[in-house]
Amino acid sequence: MDLRLKGRKALVTGSSKGIGEAIARRLAREGVIVIVHGRDRLLAAKVVDEVVGGGGRAHAVVGDLTRDEDVQRLVDDAEQFAGAMDIVINNAGGSGGSNESWEQSRPESWMAAYDRNVLSAVRVTKRLLPGMREARWGRVINLSSLAATMSPAARADYSASKAAINALTASMAKAVAGDGVTVNAVSPGTIHSAALDTAFRQAAAERGLAEPEAPWPDVERVALPIFAQVPVGRVGRLEEIADTIAFLASPLAGYITGINLRVDGGMSPSL
Repeated sequence: MDLRLKGRKALVTGSSKGIGEAIARRLAREGVIVIVHGRDRLLAAKVVDEVVGGGGRAHAVVGDLTRDEDVQRLVDDAEQFAGAMDIVINNAGGSGGSNESWEQSRPESWMAAYDRNVLSAVRVTKRLLPGMREARWGRVINLSSLAATMSPAARADYSASKAAINALTASMAKAVAGDGVTVNAVSPGTIHSAALDTAFRQAAAERGLAEPEAPWPDVERVALPIFAQVPVGRVGRLEEIADTIAFLASPLAGYITGINLRVDGGMSPSL
């Protein structure tokens, strides 16, 4: 299916690895000029080189999205290379490695999580949204999480920040709905990343369920129930998140705005 994205320009934050990298590669295959962002210049440049080697167009920008001056600089760099952005994918963020319980919870952890997951998206989008509104066409897609609506006992700071992303999405969608700009959130479930692969293999080995170097399907089968109850019986693939976002970024999804689309294999018990 032709998503009619050829020639569009997209900034994908946090796209030097993981989900963001898969999104950048998928959009490039649709003919999108992709701005690859990361904090490690070598990793971002590697993704760009591979996209360009495959016939796509891409450019790397580097910066800390918790710093206003970095955001302004990388946006200027992106626009100097490609012109005004049509699409922004706010993927950068994460838990920061924190797994604090409520007893351990520190105010600074909450502030850092909010800055990393919410204000980073605000900083980037505020700088790109005026151009989209002027052009009467744009796509803003925010990466949320099932933790926003199915919060675990720990990492409450991360869950709360992702809930804020959902609220941000709904508010912005209403604000720009008449300007040809759609704003949506995507909440991935349990996705096969490098970190997940390591965690599954370690858990399976510790319990004597599978050898660390066993084929992935064998590890997945025995380890998945330890981590999550997924009705479809497997973890998601990076490509499935990227495909979803490519569709939402396309003209085909022009009447979809203000949603939180869960790509979770049926984990969430509600509609």
